[in-house]
Amino acid sequence: MLTQLRQDHANMARMLHVLQLKQKALKAGERPNFQLIRKVVDYILDYMEGFTMPLERVCAERLQEVAAQSAGITEQLSADYRALKARLKRLSNDIDMILMDAVIPMDRFADDLKSYLESHRAYLRDERELLFPLIREHFNDEDLQRLSESLPAGATSELERLQKAYPELYAEFRDAPERI
Repeated sequence: MLTQLRQDHANMARMLHVLQLKQKALKAGERPNFQLIRKVVDYILDYMEGFTMPLERVCAERLQEVAAQSAGITEQLSADYRALKARLKRLSNDIDMILMDAVIPMDRFADDLKSYLESHRAYLRDERELLFPLIREHFNDEDLQRLSESLPAGATSELERLQKAYPELYAEFRDAPERI
């Protein structure tokens, strides 16, 4: 189970790297492929909804039962997640406006994207350094099975579909480092 979570983190880190490349291009005055950015942002939003929320719920509920001292960590991760998701939704709305040829200051958009990327990487790091050790220490086989069942069934196939539809994304995703 923890191996799957680590792989999911590595895949998300790669997605964030792809967005970072687009952010750097934008900051350099280039116009990146906003359709590709739209697809990556949609993927991340869907993933957060289908993966992060169920994971967070199962982990927080079970950890409260077996390790009451973990409440502060799970509450902080939950608050960070909500803020992260709100920030990504704002970026998503800005992307919609850009794709409709509305005037959006690109410097502001690039800065907002950079801020989001930093926040998402910090969130993944906190999960890896704070939540994963608690899972390893306090979850039994039944808990891990329940956690496994809350993972989205189609996450891998959706990632493969996205890669096939956008070869540029696949190339950048494949070449992106696994580390967060």
